[in-house]
Amino acid sequence: MSFVHLHVHTQYSILDGQASIENLFNRAEELGMPGLAITDHGNMYGVKEFFKYAAKHPSVKPIIGCEIYVSKGDHRVKEKGYYHLILLAKNYNGYKNLMKIVSTGHLEGMYYKPRVSHEVIEKYHEDLICSSACMAGEIPRMILAGDIAGAEKAIEWHKRVFKDDYYLEVMLHKTEVPGLSLEVYEKEKEYDEVIFDLAEKHGVKVIATNDAHFVRKEDGPAHDRLICLTTNAYIDDPDRLRYTQQEYLKSEEEMAALFPGHPEVITNTLEICDKVESYSIDRGHVLPKFQIDPDFLADIDNQLEKYKDVIDAGRCDEKGNDRGEEFRYSVAFLCHLCYKGAHERYGETLNQETSERLDFELKTISRMGFPDYFLIVQDYIAAARAHGISVGPGRGSAAGSAVAYCLGITNLDPIKYDLLFERFLNPERVSMPDIDVDFDDDGRYRVIQYVQDHYGVDHVSHVITFGTMAAKGAIKDVARISRLPLDESNRLTKMIPDKPITVTETSEVELKEGEEPENGERVIEKDGKRYKIVKKDSDKKPTLKNCVKYVPELKNEYENGSPLVREVLNYALQLEGCIRQVGIHACAMIIGRGNLTDYIPITLGVDKATDQKVWVSQYEGSFIEDVGMLKMDFLGLRTLSIIKICLAEVKKRFGIDIDIEKIPIDDPKAYEIYSNGDTKSVFQFESPGMMEWLQKLHPERFEDLIAMNALYRPGPMDYIPSFVARKRGEEPITYDLPAMEEFLKETYGVTVYQEQVMLISQKVAGFSKGKADKLRKAMGKKKIDILQSLYNDFIEGGKKNGHPEDVLKKIWKDWEKFASYAFNKSHATCYAWVSYQTGWLKAHYPSEFQAANLSMNKNNMAEIQAIMADCKKHRIKVLNPDVNESESNFTVNKNGDIRFGMGGMKGFGANIVDAIVAEREANGSFKDIYDFCERMAGIVNRKAMESLVYAGALDSFGIERSRYFLIGSDGLQFLDELLNYASVTKKNAEDDAASLFGDAEELKAEKPEPPAMVGEADLLELLKKEKDMVGMYLSDHPLKRYEFELETFTSCRLSELDDLVTECEREHRQQKVFIAGFITSTEVKTSRTGKPFAKTTLEDFSGTYELALFGKDYETFMPYLTEHTAIFVEGEIKEAYFSKSDDKEKTTNAPYKFRVKKISLLGNIGDALLSGFTIELSTPMVSADFRKHLMSVVKASKGTVPFSILLSDPKTQYVIEFQSRKYQVAVTADFISEIKNLGLRYKVLRKTLV
Repeated sequence: MSFVHLHVHTQYSILDGQASIENLFNRAEELGMPGLAITDHGNMYGVKEFFKYAAKHPSVKPIIGCEIYVSKGDHRVKEKGYYHLILLAKNYNGYKNLMKIVSTGHLEGMYYKPRVSHEVIEKYHEDLICSSACMAGEIPRMILAGDIAGAEKAIEWHKRVFKDDYYLEVMLHKTEVPGLSLEVYEKEKEYDEVIFDLAEKHGVKVIATNDAHFVRKEDGPAHDRLICLTTNAYIDDPDRLRYTQQEYLKSEEEMAALFPGHPEVITNTLEICDKVESYSIDRGHVLPKFQIDPDFLADIDNQLEKYKDVIDAGRCDEKGNDRGEEFRYSVAFLCHLCYKGAHERYGETLNQETSERLDFELKTISRMGFPDYFLIVQDYIAAARAHGISVGPGRGSAAGSAVAYCLGITNLDPIKYDLLFERFLNPERVSMPDIDVDFDDDGRYRVIQYVQDHYGVDHVSHVITFGTMAAKGAIKDVARISRLPLDESNRLTKMIPDKPITVTETSEVELKEGEEPENGERVIEKDGKRYKIVKKDSDKKPTLKNCVKYVPELKNEYENGSPLVREVLNYALQLEGCIRQVGIHACAMIIGRGNLTDYIPITLGVDKATDQKVWVSQYEGSFIEDVGMLKMDFLGLRTLSIIKICLAEVKKRFGIDIDIEKIPIDDPKAYEIYSNGDTKSVFQFESPGMMEWLQKLHPERFEDLIAMNALYRPGPMDYIPSFVARKRGEEPITYDLPAMEEFLKETYGVTVYQEQVMLISQKVAGFSKGKADKLRKAMGKKKIDILQSLYNDFIEGGKKNGHPEDVLKKIWKDWEKFASYAFNKSHATCYAWVSYQTGWLKAHYPSEFQAANLSMNKNNMAEIQAIMADCKKHRIKVLNPDVNESESNFTVNKNGDIRFGMGGMKGFGANIVDAIVAEREANGSFKDIYDFCERMAGIVNRKAMESLVYAGALDSFGIERSRYFLIGSDGLQFLDELLNYASVTKKNAEDDAASLFGDAEELKAEKPEPPAMVGEADLLELLKKEKDMVGMYLSDHPLKRYEFELETFTSCRLSELDDLVTECEREHRQQKVFIAGFITSTEVKTSRTGKPFAKTTLEDFSGTYELALFGKDYETFMPYLTEHTAIFVEGEIKEAYFSKSDDKEKTTNAPYKFRVKKISLLGNIGDALLSGFTIELSTPMVSADFRKHLMSVVKASKGTVPFSILLSDPKTQYVIEFQSRKYQVAVTADFISEIKNLGLRYKVLRKTLV
């Protein structure tokens, strides 16, 4: 006898079940159980994974089910109260009905839980087995409520619907946790006894279940903590929800011991298992039907004859079944559109290469059965372009398809750039082409809307994602419920690296015949074979399991930390990887032939972009194709939006339309951008490292950009120096075999792309297209075992073609290394083209390009600051908002200056922005502040006016910002007088028609005069208000006068200080740090011991940092901590305190902090830290005017820093240094600016900071 668990929750019962499906099957097989069910709460999220692991455990039959929620009335009515019910699918039809029931709950009955009514259950009951569930089931609840008649009525209803496939369920959970209540056990005993009686009375069989939520008994405490996370309760809270910790996968013996008088409850589970058929839910592709143009169908007979060869290639599927009439029509229409596009792309006469390529690809598409796929993709891309939505040139390997190019799916000629679509190379690889498409950010959602409208809302869904507990999150969560102090929790999580952990591992590698070890590698012999001992660095994912093994600090905490720390890490390890929440895939979409609930279970989600409820699959993306669904990625690419906005700005300013797809690909000015490393905001090329290599490479052709895009990533970066040196002629271009030159010439003999390897393997070793694709896939997926299986084929094939064996082995060895980073040329080419478009725009329309980037990053202040710095470098002004020039986004005025968009002002309503712009466009610019107030009366209220003043949007009217808040002649602030004036003027205008006196002069409101300034405006306060409104200083900056000091004397930007502290803590090293900034606030507080301390916020151009000063530091430095003061801080990163490593109750590693050592006024730091200032000039520069100008600059900057001149003569090569005895200078930002304006370079001599 054996037993089958039929009520089992996996971790897809989110934050309730802790059992991983893999572990469940391992345990079920270990216990010798013939079957195992999945019955997660209200969903089928885990079904595909369940089947996946079932295939690895053939002795355990998978039973698909769900614990559904049953409403007490109409499930569409939002009312509380529901019952649990277990449903199990007997076969594929039962599975389909289960999908219908579960989907209905999510789509129609969601109210806290996805509920369905009895009517829905009855409608889809066929081929389903039903059991009465746990204590929350309808029958147990009625029994416990004393409603026996109600329970009997419910039994009869279920028996009538499900007949012999209805079972009553009993369970017992007697806790063994000390002090835990036995209430659950007592109630289960109570209703179990009645169930046995009712079962006998009504002729219903009974099964025993255990409502399993975790796998093994010892997993109970970890599951208990999971429940604490779910209910947001502390582990020591006596009133929290607690399970009995008996809810695990018990053995047959344990289950039988619960019901010794009823052995049938064990055997009945086997009866159910036998009722369940073995079936698969995977199926062939069910593509949507594409609606073919009726005009084309009118001539279908001729079209079928015209494209007969292509149709015949796929007339029958792989099993020999005729694919039918609709398929033949689709193939013909695909051919029609393809050749129509080909003539548009290549001209009326196609050359042999193009004709053969298209014929081959079309026949491959036909043979694989995917004509509708290509038709659907080209359809929504064409619709996108027709609606003004930007579409990327292609993405991934699909850009290697000539058919896709002719259909307009991609926009780069694959023949011209030698691109391959590997799906077409291997006839045995019948899988979806997987064409991903980039759209501009806003347009993406309009394309999705088009697809829904065109194919039907119930035919389209998004794809679900599952968020799991990562290492840091698991520690933080368990620490919180365990009451581990936050500082301790943060200290532990900081030990988790953000990047993979590099570990040196030793392995034994068999030596091939004739192969000798290198670099002194040790050799051993085993079973007559020779092996070399290889040490290799490998990257391990920074999981908690790996961290406690490979990160010394965390390993020490795990083994030797305080008891609470060890406990937290132990349970965090057990909970890591548990599913925590569901989400929606950012770009994946499913398009079905019919209502998707006929094919997959569906839930609802909220689209972040539209805030609307949308259909979402219950299976995640990697499983969608298995069940026959068509999945496509609709990606939003921010760069396309930037290009689109930029082109609109160009049109507005210059009145020209630019087709970005037709810009010259050999534009010298564009390549200067790359050669100069001036690639900030240039797509894919803007990292500092890339900029450095571009300056060395000096790219002059598009192929160089493609190669750099592929090379600049971990792994291939090792080849960049050789690639650059060969391009510059500093290293000879060589090829291992002459036959390789054809494919490696464009990359100077360096292997860069997967496609190069595929083509070389075919030419050198005679690989078939299919075998070449296998080689590519092995490289792309890092399948080293598959790669090795092709080794002999390559060597023997190469030898057969007359190539030396030693050279072939050398090539293969290079490929083995290449396999770790092999990149797809098609993808690199497409993104290099998008990059080139951005580089071209930056070169020719810099202001418009920068404005577009600012608009697309207006909510990312760090990026805005970086773009602003690039604007400053290119001498592009970014001006304050202005009611006469600004729109919602950043724009460019007629002078080429960028105007800050009013939409970027904090708290300033979009409706007001739209109203200002609309009024300005309808009736012209605002003449003065009075005209503005009159025309915007009733729309712009006082708060909005105040925002406009502080943002500088009214500066163009010539009234200083401070004067708006001075008291005017009416005893009110001038701002209020303006609003009153505008209100009266508006009312008078409305009353004019009814007035006996018309617009009599004496009734007109008098314009208030701006109050005169008294003293000087508080510039710092105004700048603070400006920053509050627009997120940054625009008109000026409090630190602008200290730019030289910040650049010369600081070692770290404030925004980088926290990261530097973390780095020092991880590496256990101290470091001296010099920072500077402007004090924006200082708050004096009192500690719990009654001692004062201060918290000061310091700000520089990059961001802010909070300094906390206690004790003597507070007494010493408090005089410097006045608001609006610029200070220079010398400090050190070191341990916050000394820890006792022998005290296990205390932490063994103290956290690191930045400690202040000295504070000085930033304005005095130059004199204190500079030992000299030298300017460099050459004799041709020296003239009377130059000397006069230089002396005036030096005299105007008198100070205490020694001044000298380094004079060089180009003819004689003499260099002479002149030390001035008469002049010493004050080195300030103004002085540096004047020196630069003279075209001079300079050197500063710094005193050593200690």
